[in-house]
Amino acid sequence: MTSSITSKASLMKTKPAKPKTVPLKEYREKRNFDVTAEPKGARSPSKPQSDLLYVIQKHRASQLHYDFRLEWHGVLLSWAVPKGPSLDPSVKRLATPVEDHPLEYGSFEGAIPEGEYGGGTVMLWDRGTWVAEVPDVDEALEKGDLKFTLRGKKLRGSWVLVRTKLGYGGSKKPQWLLIKHRDRYASSEDILVDEPRSVLTNRLLAEIARDEGGDVAKAAKGDPAKVAARR
Repeated sequence: MTSSITSKASLMKTKPAKPKTVPLKEYREKRNFDVTAEPKGARSPSKPQSDLLYVIQKHRASQLHYDFRLEWHGVLLSWAVPKGPSLDPSVKRLATPVEDHPLEYGSFEGAIPEGEYGGGTVMLWDRGTWVAEVPDVDEALEKGDLKFTLRGKKLRGSWVLVRTKLGYGGSKKPQWLLIKHRDRYASSEDILVDEPRSVLTNRLLAEIARDEGGDVAKAAKGDPAKVAARR
């Protein structure tokens, strides 16, 4: 019996650890920083939970989408939300995980040159901080059920990111859903139409493209039709 226990303990000790990925490796491999103004970034140390950055960037690339980002372990965990967030708890928004981004990306607004990865116009649509509603964020991410509170300029209150099963929305791999919880910040208001401007510069996508040398006509397709650009 003793030899059996010793053998199992020995196996546990020699079990190979999972290989660690290089932070931001995929992010950097996809970009040519001699061409794009996007930050190259560096992995920063984690900060107290109350100071964790939350960002949504409205991105008119080949298709319009909203990049939802939460700071964790010194990077911005990122999901692409094609239809953008909804304040209505009955609405589930598909959120596709993408590569981690550097913390510096949380201040980025401008034009990514056409032909480059993600070529198009990027708006800093919302920014603030977030607080986990679970005791262990890593465990929640592993399980695919992360509850959190947003303290942004546009989005506030309780939300959840839930990982779906295979095949949801026609996808061959698991996706996530971004859902608003029922609280005093829940609403039937279409905040994407009512709050279309940048929280950084108060510009529309077309204005950002015009000022930053981007494709104005392409960017304008991501702005609400009834909102006029400033001259």
